[in-house]
Amino acid sequence: MIKQILSRFPRSKSTKSDANNTDYAESANNLNSFRGMHPTNGSEMSISGSEDILKVPSHEGYGVFYESLPVLRDVTASEKQNLFIQKLSLCSITFDFTDQAMNLKEKDMKRQTLLELVDFIGYPNGKLSERAIEEAIKMISSNVFRSFPPSIYENMGIEAFEPEEDELSMEPAWPHMQVVYEFFLCFIVSADVDANVLKRYIDQTFVLRLLDLFDSEDFRERAYLKSILHRIYGKFMVHRPFIRKVINNILYRFIFETERHNGIGELLEILGSVINGFALPLKEEHKHFLAHALIPLHKPKCLAIYHRQLSHCILQFIEKDLKLADNVIRGLLKYWPITNSQKEVLFLAEIEEILEITQPLELQQCMVPLFRQFGQCLNSPHFQVSSYMLGKHVSFFFIFPSYEIYFCFIFWAAEV
Repeated sequence: MIKQILSRFPRSKSTKSDANNTDYAESANNLNSFRGMHPTNGSEMSISGSEDILKVPSHEGYGVFYESLPVLRDVTASEKQNLFIQKLSLCSITFDFTDQAMNLKEKDMKRQTLLELVDFIGYPNGKLSERAIEEAIKMISSNVFRSFPPSIYENMGIEAFEPEEDELSMEPAWPHMQVVYEFFLCFIVSADVDANVLKRYIDQTFVLRLLDLFDSEDFRERAYLKSILHRIYGKFMVHRPFIRKVINNILYRFIFETERHNGIGELLEILGSVINGFALPLKEEHKHFLAHALIPLHKPKCLAIYHRQLSHCILQFIEKDLKLADNVIRGLLKYWPITNSQKEVLFLAEIEEILEITQPLELQQCMVPLFRQFGQCLNSPHFQVSSYMLGKHVSFFFIFPSYEIYFCFIFWAAEV
C-alpha cells in the first residue's frame, strides 16, 4: 500500500540525477571515441568531415587532446580547415599565469599550437570559412580581452603617478599573449581572410575593447596593439569615425580627469598616420580635435613621455594648413609651464620646429605675446631654460628673415 502511494509522487531529483549521469556517460563515450580516432603513436589519423568543433569542458584531459591532434602540415588540404578550427577552439582555453608552476605541460602544448597556427595563417592555404574566422576571433578575444589589475597608484592622486620613474608591471601571460597577437596581426593582413566576413566580427564592440587594452602597463603589448589597430583602421573604412571618436574620448579623460594612461604615446602615433591622410581642406571636426584635444595635451605633468609623438601630430596639422600656426602658438602660450623647467625646454623645442614652417603673415598675428615669452625665457632663473634660449639665439635669427622682427624680439627680451 505504501509503495503504491509513493509511486504516485514525481521523481524529479532522480530524473535530474539520471540525466546528469547520462550526459556524463555520453561525454565519456565521446572522449573515448576521440582518443580512438586520434591515436597518440604518430600513426595516420582520419578526420571526420563534420563541422562540429571540439568542446573541452575543463582542463582535465587537455593535454591528451593536444597530443591526439596531428600537425596541420601533415594532413590533406581538405582536412586542414576542420583541424584548424579544432586547434583554435583548444587555444581559446586560458590558464592562470600568476602561478607559474600550474599546468606546465598544458601551457607548453598550447604555446606550441599557437606557434603552429601563426605558421599556418602566414602562408596561403585557401580562403578560410566563416566558421574558421569566427573561431579565430573567439580565440583572440578569450586570450587578450581582460580587466587590468588595479594599479598601486590608483588612490594616490595625480601627483603620485610618475611613469618615467615607476616600475610598471609586465604581463605574466606574455609568452602566450605574444603569439596570440602575432597570430592576430597575420590574420588581419592575410589574403585568405575575407574582409567582408571579418567585418561582421570586428565590430564596434570589439574595437572598443581593443582600445581599452592600450592602458596596459606592458609596452610590448601596446606595440602590438598599435600595429593591429593601424591595420584595422586602414582595412575597415566604416570603423574610422568610431575609432577617432573613441581615441578622442580617451584623450579627453586623460587631460581633464585622470592624467593617467599608459598608451597615450602609441595612440598619438596612430593619430599621426591618420592626420597625414586627412584630405584638404581640413574638416571642422579635425580642427576641433586639434584645438580641444591635441593642444591641451601639453597640460599634463607627464608630457615628456609622449611629447615627440604629440609634436609630430601638431606639425602635420600646420603643414596641411599653415593658417593653424597662429592658433597652435597661442595654445602653447596658454599652457606654458611656470615651475617645470623640463617642460619649458620641450615647449621651446616645439616652438622652434613650428616657426621653421610658419609664414611671416601668420607669425605677425602672434608675434607680440610669443616674443614676450621668449624674453621671459631668456631671463629665466633656471639655467636650462636660459641656456637653451642663448644657444638658439643664432638659429632664431635665421628663422626670422626680417631684421625688424628679430630686433622686436631683442626688445622684448631686454624689456623683461
